[in-house]
Amino acid sequence: MKPTDGAMPRIISKLQVVTVRVAPLTVPLREPFVIATTHIEATPNVLVCVQLRDLETGVVMEGIGEAATLPAVTTETAADIMAQLRELTRSLPSTFDDNWPTLGPCARAGLDMALWDARARLAGQPVWRMLNSAAEPTTLVSNITLSISHADHMATTAQRWAQRGFDRFKVKVGRDYATDLHGLQAVVAAVPNCSLIIDANAGYDAATALEFSSELLRLKLPVLALEQPCGKHDYAGLRAVTLAVPFAVIADESCQNLNDLQRLAELGAVSGVNLKLAKCGGLNNAIQIGKAARAHGFSLMVGAMVETRLGITAAAHLAIALGGVEYPDLDTAWLLAADPFVGEAIGEGPDIVVSSQPGFGLRLANRDT
Repeated sequence: MKPTDGAMPRIISKLQVVTVRVAPLTVPLREPFVIATTHIEATPNVLVCVQLRDLETGVVMEGIGEAATLPAVTTETAADIMAQLRELTRSLPSTFDDNWPTLGPCARAGLDMALWDARARLAGQPVWRMLNSAAEPTTLVSNITLSISHADHMATTAQRWAQRGFDRFKVKVGRDYATDLHGLQAVVAAVPNCSLIIDANAGYDAATALEFSSELLRLKLPVLALEQPCGKHDYAGLRAVTLAVPFAVIADESCQNLNDLQRLAELGAVSGVNLKLAKCGGLNNAIQIGKAARAHGFSLMVGAMVETRLGITAAAHLAIALGGVEYPDLDTAWLLAADPFVGEAIGEGPDIVVSSQPGFGLRLANRDT
């Protein structure tokens, strides 16, 4: 895929942040989400609502964002985020281009998302076009995630998703590699035409990751990519796995900012990176990291923590602004038992079509505006 070179719009100084409001965004999952390092049964996130005033016209527009967390992956909790953003309101109203230096990445991501939504609504433009005026809308074909579970359950779940059109599975591993391999084989047996993105969430040490990778090759499993096979700071281990396999090795926990990206590139540790708004600190930072990753020749995944349709839609706008990505990992809204938003549709299958509605094209289901 060819990246685009559209410039980021300049931040307009004649915009003012009027209010910032926060509330828990807790939505139950259809079944527990289990990865190598955590287990959750509902989204532990925060809804961020921002009012932004155009000082030239006096028009005030609200935007919404999702500050996502994931225990053992992010250091901030929902309570931390709400406290940070409530403290910020003490300095309002304030100019749009404040740096918000006291915010952690998850809180910053939620605020940044809401500000982009409000600003794009004021401009009558979708966020993806505000991020990159040269971008063109395209359909993103997402994988679907299979949590760590018993092999037979993973196989049944894969078949159910395949009936909805999914043929690319992101399979969580990282606890016991023999059990993990059994689960992967069961998935492939259940859906023979599938392809796999395997995500260890830093659950293996380097030696185990190498042994696991060797077994993937021996079994001739249809692997597209292996994500974060070993520890966050184990650059030597990541590089060893990268050199040992023919498929992409993607950094997730190891790549949170431009400094991380530069180190990974210098060491030749991986061949791709996963961009997530919550860990990068929002759209502004994520698109910069994405462009820099492209310059290093990395493939791109755009993913999420466990987010609602709001967070997933924002991530999709990022992917479109980057000219598309090799690995759209925009599936967690399908894993939830309820949807608190209306507007931009994600459909029933793997295709995500981002519209040209202003902002993110979403609103809370229980509100009229």
